[in-house]
This record gives sequence, structure tokens and C-alpha cells, in this order.
Amino acid sequence: MAILADIHGNSATLKAVLNNIDNDTEHIYCLGDLVGIGHETDEVLEILSSRNDVSCIIGNHDQAIIKIIHGEEPDSYGEEREHHQWIASRLNEKYVPFLSNLPLKIEKKICNKHFLFVHYHLNDNQTFQSIDRRPTLEKLDECYRKQSIHIICFGHHHKIHHFKSNKRLYLNPGSLGCNHNPVAPYCTIHVNDSNQLSITFNEVPYDNRQFLLAYEKLNVPAKDFILNVFHVININN
Repeated sequence: MAILADIHGNSATLKAVLNNIDNDTEHIYCLGDLVGIGHETDEVLEILSSRNDVSCIIGNHDQAIIKIIHGEEPDSYGEEREHHQWIASRLNEKYVPFLSNLPLKIEKKICNKHFLFVHYHLNDNQTFQSIDRRPTLEKLDECYRKQSIHIICFGHHHKIHHFKSNKRLYLNPGSLGCNHNPVAPYCTIHVNDSNQLSITFNEVPYDNRQFLLAYEKLNVPAKDFILNVFHVININN
């Protein structure tokens, strides 16, 4: 299986990874934030919704945009809310049911291993926790101590995580669509006949020039912040 996280409306990087994934990959899991930040919303949703070998869950940006479409108050504010409103206004309505019906999490038993696929760790009220910028194995084990899960796959924090205790394995493949370099990271998991896991972190190079130039061309709200923080580009220089 392949694990993707945080595509963030970047279809160029998504296409690069899908072209790179081996034909023997049985299933792909996308860990939320399919849209938002990037401007290629419809392109990303067309790719994901047209495939039957992909399972997607909802992320916080997806939630905000769907709330706006349904006339509800999103959790975002300021320039981020303006960006979400812009994304929502451009979203082709045919993708609204797909985005609206994304589950908060997927639990699945694969080769006697209990997997959890989630955008980020959930509070007791089933909302996303604040990002822990300094995660540790001890804190992760404490978070899931009441759950009989062997492998937790998550995103949201755009950095790669690979933690393993004698209780659980925690994996974050890194952000597919928001990267300081023109590479698309993802993770593959193979389970052999003895139920042993083989985990590989991959990076696929791709041409991101047209994607980045379009922020200025489209006058994307919050473009300066997005380019500076997520792609380390100062368009004023």
C-alpha cells in the first residue's frame, strides 16, 4: 500500500507520485488536506474521485472549505479564511459530495495488523489536536493507550515521522504538496507472508515552476504567506 498526506491542491505533485507508484501497489490512502493552500482544487479532486484504488479521509482544510460551502462558520480566520473562501468559490460543485462525505478516520485490519488512517491525532470530542512540534514516542503511546491499534498513519504536521515502540508504529510520510524542495514525499508499506512490515519513504522529483507561478497569476489570497512559509519563496525579491 502507499500512504500520501497533505496534497494541498497540488495536482502536479500528485501526478508525479501516482506515476511513480509500482503497479503492484494494491491500495492508496490519502490522509487529508486534499485541498487548500494549493490552487489546483478541481484537478486534485478529479484524480482522487475517479480512482477505485484510493481511500481518502478529511483534513482541517477540507473541513473549513466544506463548512463555507454549506454556509457554516469555518475554524479559520483572517487571511486563511479569505483563502478558504476563495477555494470554496472556485470549487466545481460536482466535487462537493465527494469532499463532504470524506470520513474523519479509517480503521482497517490488514494481514492481522490493526491500522488507523487519520489526518492527525483526535481529541476525545473527535476534533484534531493542536500540532505537537516536538513529538516523542512516549507522548504518542500515551495518546493511543486506550486503543488497540498497531499502526497509526497520519499527516497534518508536514514533517516525516517514523516512531516505533513495542506497542505501536507511527508513520507520517510528510506533506506531498507543500515542500521546500520540488519533491513529492510518500510512504509505502508492504506486509510479507510472515506479517512482517517493510516500510519505505520515497521522494519523487517534479517540475513545480508552473504551479508556483500560478499563485501570482491567479492572485491567490494569502499567496505571499503560502509561498514564503510552505515553499520558501519570497516573490518580492
